[in-house]
Amino acid sequence: MALKEYKPGTAFPGRMGRTIGESEPAWPSPMRAKPGAPNVLFIVLDDTGYGQLGCYGSPISTPNLDKLAANGLLYTNLHTTALCSPSRSCFITGRNHHSNAMSCITEGATGFPGSNGNIPFENGFLSEILQGQGYNTYAIGKWHLTPSEQACAAGPYDRWPLGRGFDRYYGFLGGDTHQYYPDLVYDNHQVDPPRTPEQGYHLTVDLVDRAIEFIADAKQLAPNKPFFLYFATGANHAPHHVPREWADKYKGKFDDGWDAYRDRVFKRQKELGIIPKTAALSRHDPDVQDWKKLSADERKLYARMMEVFAGFVEHTDHQIGRLIGFLEKLGELDNTLIMAVSDNGASAEGGPHGSVNENKFFNNVPDDLKANLAAIDGLGGPKYFNHYAWGWTFAGNTPFRRWKRETYRGGVADPLLVHWPKGIKARGEIRHQYAHAIDLVPTVLDSLNIEPPEQIRGVTQSPIEGLSFAQTFNDAKAETRHHTQYFEMFGHRSIYHDGWRAVCPLPGPSFTEAKMGFGEMVLTEEKLRELDAKGWELYNVAEDPTETENLAASRRDKLIEMIALWYSEAGKYKVFPIDSRGTLRLVDERPQIAEERKAYVYYPGTQVVPEFTAAKILNRAHSISADVEIPKGGAQGVIVCHGSNEGGYSLFIKENKLHYVHNYVDVAEYRVESPQILPEGKAQLRYEFEPTGKPDPAKGKGVPGHARLYVNGKLAGEADFPVTIPLVIGIGGGLAVGRNSGSPVSQMYSSPFPFTGTIYQVTIDVSGKTAQDPGEEKKAMAKAATARQ
Repeated sequence: MALKEYKPGTAFPGRMGRTIGESEPAWPSPMRAKPGAPNVLFIVLDDTGYGQLGCYGSPISTPNLDKLAANGLLYTNLHTTALCSPSRSCFITGRNHHSNAMSCITEGATGFPGSNGNIPFENGFLSEILQGQGYNTYAIGKWHLTPSEQACAAGPYDRWPLGRGFDRYYGFLGGDTHQYYPDLVYDNHQVDPPRTPEQGYHLTVDLVDRAIEFIADAKQLAPNKPFFLYFATGANHAPHHVPREWADKYKGKFDDGWDAYRDRVFKRQKELGIIPKTAALSRHDPDVQDWKKLSADERKLYARMMEVFAGFVEHTDHQIGRLIGFLEKLGELDNTLIMAVSDNGASAEGGPHGSVNENKFFNNVPDDLKANLAAIDGLGGPKYFNHYAWGWTFAGNTPFRRWKRETYRGGVADPLLVHWPKGIKARGEIRHQYAHAIDLVPTVLDSLNIEPPEQIRGVTQSPIEGLSFAQTFNDAKAETRHHTQYFEMFGHRSIYHDGWRAVCPLPGPSFTEAKMGFGEMVLTEEKLRELDAKGWELYNVAEDPTETENLAASRRDKLIEMIALWYSEAGKYKVFPIDSRGTLRLVDERPQIAEERKAYVYYPGTQVVPEFTAAKILNRAHSISADVEIPKGGAQGVIVCHGSNEGGYSLFIKENKLHYVHNYVDVAEYRVESPQILPEGKAQLRYEFEPTGKPDPAKGKGVPGHARLYVNGKLAGEADFPVTIPLVIGIGGGLAVGRNSGSPVSQMYSSPFPFTGTIYQVTIDVSGKTAQDPGEEKKAMAKAATARQ
C-alpha cells in the first residue's frame, strides 16, 4: 500500500478503526522544496571597491570570481547603501536600510524608527522565506545584523542568525574581526578557533571549511534538498591579514602609485565594456596625496600596504574557489543561483597615511607615519590590525569619486556577479541595467517562482521594496525596472532617478575643501537649509557615469525636482532625523537587557562579554576587584581582560607579580605593577583608576588618570596614565575572565595566557568608590618604612 500523506493543518485522510487492522494510516507531509529547485548562494564581500576585482579591470588576480563572470553575468550598475550593516540588511530583506531600522552600523544605532538597529520581523529575511519552502539555510561569516547590545550570552537570540531563519551559523556577529584570532560564534554560542596562527589558522579558510561541511552534512542525507547559503567573508575589510607568501606575489606591482593604478584600471574597464568609451575618469581627490611628491619611505610603505591588500583579495578569491569547486564536484554548481556582491565601496578608515590599527579610526586617534613605517615587515601578520591609505581607497573605487560612508558612486557603486548556468543562457555578458541592494531578494524569488509570503511565523509582512532584475538574465536589452533610489549615510545624501543623480556631500565634496573631517559637521536645521540651497550637485549619469560634470547651475529646474524627490523618498522610508555624527554615535546610550548598575560581577569559564554589553569603564572612575586563590609556587595568567591588540586593558599575574596594562589603541601601553611577590592562598587583588582630567574624544583622547594596585587592601603600586581610550575599547574582542581569548591585549604575554590559580569572581565597580584613602595608605607605608630603619 502506497504511503498516504496530507498537508499539515488539513483533515486526516486515513481511517481510524478500533484496532490497527481496521485502520489506514496517513502522514503529515514533510516540508519539501519544489522538484529541481535551485540552490541559492550569496557571496558577500566586505569593503571591496568597484575597481578591485580582476573582472572589473583590476590587476589583482581573482580567477575564481572572474570565472563566475565568464560563465554568467557581470553587472555594472549595482548600488548599495555605502556602509556594511545597512547594505547587508537590504541584501537579505529586499527593503531599504532605513525601513530596516539600519541607518548605520548596529553599533551606531540611535533611538529613531529608521535607526534603532532592530530589523522589524515584518521585514522577513530571504532565509525565513526559503526555510518555509523546504530549503536548508546556512549563514557563514560576518553577520553584523544583531543590535550590538543583544549580541551577548543573555540574548535575546531572536535577531541572531538562527532566530532569523537560518538552520546553522558559523562566523562572527560584529563588524570586523581579527583574521587570526576571530570572535567566533557557532549557532548560538561562542567557540575558539580550531587552530592557532602558528598552526596556519586563517578565518577565511575556516569559513569555507565550515560551509562545505554544512552542505555536505545535508546533501549526503537528502541530495535533492536545496540550500540557501549566505556566505559573507570578513575580507576584504580591515584587518588586511594574509600569509606573507600571498602578499609577496605582488612585490613591486604598485610601486608606481595609486594614480597609475587608476589609469590602468580605467583603461581596462573601457576595454572590457564596463565603462563607456566616452566616460571620463573622475578627478584626483583633494584628500589624496600626490604620489610623486611622497618621500621614498612613504612610497615604500604605501606600496607594501597595497601588496598586502592585493594578496588578501587573491587569498579570499582562492578560498571562494574551493567552495565553488566543491559545488561542482557535487554536481550542484550549474543549478546554484550565485550572486556575488560587495557591501560598499572601498574603505577610507585607514586615514591618509594608512593604519596599523583600525581601532584608531573608531577612537578618532590620528595615525603616525613613523610608527607605521616601523611596522612594515609585519603587515598582514597577526601583530597588526592594518588598513591601507586613502590613496588606495580612491584607486580601489576606480572610476568613481570618493568612498565608503559617502554617497557619491565611489561609496555606493559595487560589483555584482550572477552565475546560474541552468537558469541563464547568457555566458560572459555584461548588464548595464540599474539595480540596488534591495533588488537581490525579489530577483531570487522571481527566479524561483516564489511569491513573497503574507506572513512569517504569524507576523504580517511588509511589502518588499526592491524590484526583480531577473528579466535581464537572458535579455541584455531588457528595461530597467528600478527607476528611483534614495541614499543617505551620516548626512551624506543623494538620489537617483532615470539616469540622473543629485548629490549633497557632507561635510563637502572632500574633507580638504570642507576644511573639516568625517563626523565633525554638526547638522543643524540652519545648516540643512543652507545645504539644500547651495550644497547639492547634479549629474546626468546616463552620459556622465563618473560624476565629473556638475550641472546644478545650468539645470536648476532638474536639481529642484531631484531635491524634492529625495525628501519624498526620505519621508516614505523613515530617513529622518538626518544624523551627521560619525564615530560619536558609537557612545549613544541604548537600552540594555539588564539595567545599568554600579557593580558588575563576572565569573571564570564563561563566554566572552562583547564590547557593548560589558561594564563601561572609559572616562570614569572605576575599580576591578578579583577574589582569587594562588597555589603553592605561585600563579600566572590573565585574571580579566577586555579588548585585543587593537586596544584594551588587562589585569594579570606574571612572574608572581600583579600587573595592569592599559593598551591605548596600540600606540602605547600604560602600566602599573606590584614589585612584591604575591602571597600564596586566597587573596583579593584590586585595580583602581581615578580620572585627573577631562576627555577630548574628538581628538582621540580619553581621560588621564591615576592608577593603583592593591593586594589584600594594601597599596602595592601606582602610576599616572597620560591618556586612555576615549570611545570604544574595540569593535572586536570583549571582556574575558581567566584568559585572553583573542589577540593579546598586552605585549607582555602571548594569548591565551590562562590563569593557573583559581578565580572565584571578578567585580568591576563604576560607582567611584575607592578601597581606602590613598593618602592614608601612603602615610601608613611611610610609618612602616620608618619603623624598619
